[in-house]
Amino acid sequence: MANPTSAICVIGDEILSGRTKDKNIGWIAEQLNGLGIQLTEARVIADVKEIIIHHILELSDTNDYVFTSGGIGPTHDDITTESVAAAFNVKVERNLEAMRRLEQHYRGTEIVLNEVRKKMADIPVGATLIDNPVSAAPGFQLKNVYVMAGVPSIMQSMFEGVSVSLKGGIIPTRLTVQCATGEGNVAHILEQISNQYETVSVGSYPWFKPGQFGTAVVLTGLDKKLVSSAAKELCHLVKYAGFEAEDAV
Repeated sequence: MANPTSAICVIGDEILSGRTKDKNIGWIAEQLNGLGIQLTEARVIADVKEIIIHHILELSDTNDYVFTSGGIGPTHDDITTESVAAAFNVKVERNLEAMRRLEQHYRGTEIVLNEVRKKMADIPVGATLIDNPVSAAPGFQLKNVYVMAGVPSIMQSMFEGVSVSLKGGIIPTRLTVQCATGEGNVAHILEQISNQYETVSVGSYPWFKPGQFGTAVVLTGLDKKLVSSAAKELCHLVKYAGFEAEDAV
């Protein structure tokens, strides 16, 4: 069994500099997981046209879906739109529907829809608009790339709009076995379970509390019965080795 695959590409010098903390990767990853779409990787890249083109083409080639955030505003460094268009060798033009949405949004406000703001209506030819219920300026879909805003509230509203059209798969089963010992003491058991259940992912996460420490072992897979069997076998082997372990939850 295999689920559709996806990648996230966060675009922006402000993320790389540390001035702005990314809040989009974790949120999108959670949504994709709930749709049964496997996230294969997440990248954070600079506002440089050649870099954007390279990563968009590479990710588009190896995944069913690519989601970008950032770089579609009105300022000079917002170059995601032109870069994605260049990646697929299409032109950018003033989109009439996008322009209509902007005009409607700014009508009756004190904000002037100047030439700089009109830039947000420039969309690659052949792209499908992504609705923006928050601030009107749309994102777009070109081939299997979904280009969205970097502001978390806007990006989330855009993603929620397109999520209904995404072809998902099986929602993974995820079970956690808590072991009352360090991961070094159960590492050989985790390797054994991983080899025995090849389609089940086995993750080890040590934790520490005052006077206590242990290891949370997370088992993930698309076959619910296999994941459950792997968790039971893991719990049994940990107890057999002389350590306490809680049944999977």
